[in-house]
Amino acid sequence: MADPLSLLRQYNINKKEIVERDSQIIFGEFSWPKSVKTNYLKYGSGKKGAPREYYTLECLLYLLKNVMLQHSVYVRQCAAEDIPAVNRPDRKELLAYLNGESQTCASIDKSAPLEIPTQVKRAAEGEPISGEVAAKKARFEETQVQKVREQLAARWDVSQKETAVNMDNIKSLSETMSVEKIAAIKAKRLANKRTTIKRTDNDEAMGTDLRAILDYDVDSTKDIISRERQWRTRTSILQSTGKIFAKNIFAMLQGIKAREEGRNRPQAPNPIKMPEPTRIAKPQPQLSQYNRYDQERFNRQKEETEGFKIDTLGTYHGMSLKSVTEGSLAQRKAQANNMPGAPGMPGAVVGRPKELIPTAQARQLPANGPQKRPSRTPIIIIPSANTSLITMLNVKDILQELRFLSTAEKKLQGCQRDSEVLLQRKRNNQTVSYRVIDNPIKLSQQDWQRVVAVFVMGPQWQFKGWPWDGNPVEIFSKICAFHLCFSELKLDANVERWSVTLLRLSQNKRHLDRAVLSKFWETLDK
Repeated sequence: MADPLSLLRQYNINKKEIVERDSQIIFGEFSWPKSVKTNYLKYGSGKKGAPREYYTLECLLYLLKNVMLQHSVYVRQCAAEDIPAVNRPDRKELLAYLNGESQTCASIDKSAPLEIPTQVKRAAEGEPISGEVAAKKARFEETQVQKVREQLAARWDVSQKETAVNMDNIKSLSETMSVEKIAAIKAKRLANKRTTIKRTDNDEAMGTDLRAILDYDVDSTKDIISRERQWRTRTSILQSTGKIFAKNIFAMLQGIKAREEGRNRPQAPNPIKMPEPTRIAKPQPQLSQYNRYDQERFNRQKEETEGFKIDTLGTYHGMSLKSVTEGSLAQRKAQANNMPGAPGMPGAVVGRPKELIPTAQARQLPANGPQKRPSRTPIIIIPSANTSLITMLNVKDILQELRFLSTAEKKLQGCQRDSEVLLQRKRNNQTVSYRVIDNPIKLSQQDWQRVVAVFVMGPQWQFKGWPWDGNPVEIFSKICAFHLCFSELKLDANVERWSVTLLRLSQNKRHLDRAVLSKFWETLDK
């Protein structure tokens, strides 16, 4: 519903004309009395038990008209014209709102009762808008219209009397023509008298009066039609005026029909093929494929090395690049020293040619190069269940950014689940990395020595397949255990009796997340 304060602001910003007429202020088709109260509170009203007072529409409109005056001069003019003045504390903020510099104001009371505006009749098309020109239009008053109607009724009565034939005044003309026949002729003449009578000045004046009456009725009809509203029903709303049935619906039906015809179209008969003459298939030699379990077959193929004495079972595993590139002499010495049948080693046979060791046996020998350095990155284990508050999707936000984001929110952002996450934590001007996983089954015995924290959910099956026989009491004595939950929900029974650190988050107060999640790192650093 339109309120006077909003319309006054809208008309003032758009520089539209505001009409004042007969103690009424008109905004287009809405009208309010000048003394109507707006929902703008006066300064100091409604505080400390004081009643609420509002500025009137006339008061705000008078301020806009005299905005260039000094406040003291403006107050004197308001007192002279008996119009309430706007208080000085409200002047700056009120003018900023009415001029569109601010969107709202603290003094606007949205719960204040508003008066319903009066509907103003709009001028019809082709009619003048101003009231003075409309007042000059010639109209018949009710008394004059009544007078014209009485004249028409009088003439109708006279014509009715003329059509009635008085039998007493008629005398018989002869014996052959009776009185009844003469009366019939006279009645026929009076009936045709209307078409043969000449028009007089009074008749022309009467026609002008009839046209005036019709004009008066047309004006009244226009006034009634302007106030009418179309009765809209479910049927009238469903009847769309912007869609053309033949253009829109027929196009869809044609597409469906074409698709159905294409689906039901009979398939073309297969052409008859003449039988081809049989061809004798030549046997193709089968290519021998490598098989790691069929090494004996390759041993029989040594003759195919064309006498180059190539040992197909030889390997360079465990040899450095230098020993390979020095030549065959250095290679033979190195192989002779490492072979079990070499001179000086137990079980060596003198005069027996040296042999290369198999690949499987060579892989078991220790490599000459440096071994791989074991990782020292700490490991944090979290639950793999989707019902857990901490998952692989939001673990980085919770432990690194110290703010809680649910798994559903991360899925809406399009985040993908990783098999492991690497956290970067700054401590004492140093960056420490932490590896987060949710599948501890793939950890080796050395990896378990680097596990520093574990998040528990409550069910004991979470520790199935873990070291220490999956006993939670023994696991928590060696690894720091944590439980992330909402403070408004009931705690799990297993968690209550386990030695775990509780991280209780609020479901709605996200500004408290950092203080709660910092407790994780404080406990881990102890």
